[in-house]
Amino acid sequence: MVFKTFSTKVITSIIKSLKTKNSHGYDEICIKLLKIIATYICSPLTYICNKSILSGIFPDHLMFSILQPISRTGDKLKSTNYRPISLLTSFSVFEKALYMGLTEHFYSNKLLVGNQFGFRKGIATEDVIFKLTNEILNALNNKTMVGSVFCFLEKAFD
Repeated sequence: MVFKTFSTKVITSIIKSLKTKNSHGYDEICIKLLKIIATYICSPLTYICNKSILSGIFPDHLMFSILQPISRTGDKLKSTNYRPISLLTSFSVFEKALYMGLTEHFYSNKLLVGNQFGFRKGIATEDVIFKLTNEILNALNNKTMVGSVFCFLEKAFD
């Protein structure tokens, strides 16, 4: 698998596309500040990002995060009413660039199956409901047996 390197224009657009927040990771650099200094750091950031892609080595310090518990609804004294979030470094530009490279590779080489509904641009999880309903109705119209198994995974990503 060969990744294309990124231009400073692409890295700048990634920085500008980030949601402006005052929260920060262990580096204590918020997105708001990153956007302000983007023109000054874009060139070295592009170099580091491309070097990482070409070498296949992701910088260790960008893997660190701060885990922060965020309260859901309900009793704030119950630990089950909290969900963890990871406060990443503001330089998640690397991850977005890698994501762009991977998705471009997957789409251009037709590596994603048609039944992959979640986390794809232009395809919603509601589309799987439509497809499932349509297949059930077709089976019933053709007088064939229909069966299904559903799993409910409560708090699957906590």
